[in-house]
Amino acid sequence: MTEHGPAARLVEAVSEHHHEYAGEEDRPLGTYSALLAAYAVVGLGTLTAVATRKKQARIAPGDIALVAAATFKASRVLTKSTVTSPLRAPFTRFAGVSGPSELREEIRVDGPRRALGELLTCPFCLSQWIATTFTAGMLVAPRQARAVASVFAAVGISDFLQLAYAGAEQAVEG
Repeated sequence: MTEHGPAARLVEAVSEHHHEYAGEEDRPLGTYSALLAAYAVVGLGTLTAVATRKKQARIAPGDIALVAAATFKASRVLTKSTVTSPLRAPFTRFAGVSGPSELREEIRVDGPRRALGELLTCPFCLSQWIATTFTAGMLVAPRQARAVASVFAAVGISDFLQLAYAGAEQAVEG
């Protein structure tokens, strides 16, 4: 007779919930949980490091706007840009072009790697991680974080201007 200790009961319960949630779909809940745990550990570690400092860091409203603009552009670069496709290639298949300098890709892996592929191809999903990274940078090394964020924000604004200019050209020609 097999003894069911607390660990075995936990694994069984998690497996049952996974099946009830996902059915026959490949939903890597275990990997999602690991990613959430990693996010929480890094976030709490950063907050702990900042809290132990004598001089408490504060984030100004202008820095929040800068982080927002930088997060937008950095998430687009990492999840859609042609130049960053080698980062996504282990998880995706090229499926075409989706916009100026952006690719459409499909997840081609299953299991735990699927969760990473989904994270690396979803600008909305990756934005949380990027915003957290920029915010942590603002708390730990604000000058450096502002410099990096400024680059991404400037490129994001430039992209909007490029698209507006191209639209204006088409309107004049059409």
